[in-house]
Amino acid sequence: MIGREKGLSLTRRFGGGSDGNEQLTAIVATLLLVLFAVEGATLLNMHSLLTMHAFVGMLLIPVVALKLASTGWRGLRYYLGDGEYVRRGPPHMAVRVLVAPVIVVSTVVLLASGVALLALDQTRGALVGLHQASFVVWLGAMSLHVLMRVFRMLPSLRRQLAGTAFRLGLVGASLAAGLVLATLTLPAADRLQDHLSASVGIDAR
Repeated sequence: MIGREKGLSLTRRFGGGSDGNEQLTAIVATLLLVLFAVEGATLLNMHSLLTMHAFVGMLLIPVVALKLASTGWRGLRYYLGDGEYVRRGPPHMAVRVLVAPVIVVSTVVLLASGVALLALDQTRGALVGLHQASFVVWLGAMSLHVLMRVFRMLPSLRRQLAGTAFRLGLVGASLAAGLVLATLTLPAADRLQDHLSASVGIDAR
């Protein structure tokens, strides 16, 4: 019994319960907004910024995984009947039924197709079309999601909760993992940039 109570105490200290989960989600979401803004900026000139586009795209993968894990955990605890999460209530019906599934599927397809393009060294074809189409779907769903959630994020970011340092560490670790992954795949991104530049040069003649 004592061991169990100690375990619950540690969980409370580092996890913070539903409040801590909400804060973790808000921290990751804030970081993602910045990273997606940088990624979006590269779309203005893909011919010269493809390497940066691929680098940021790979960097995003662990951070997005943490975001999906934190939101998935909330849903799991709610449906398992955890008191804290039940009292907080479920997400809005539109979010649960429409927005969230579209965001999850389009995000997975967007990132997976980007990795495949990098691995296969492709700058044209059906896979490029899939990547672009998934981005359009993702952008629409994500824009709606942000508008619905952005004002609820700010109070969570300001709250002083047990385990905030631990949650910041988790986010920092996901960002560090993303930097390692992006750095390891940088040569492939450079090759993709070279092939795109060569293709554009040939077409321009």
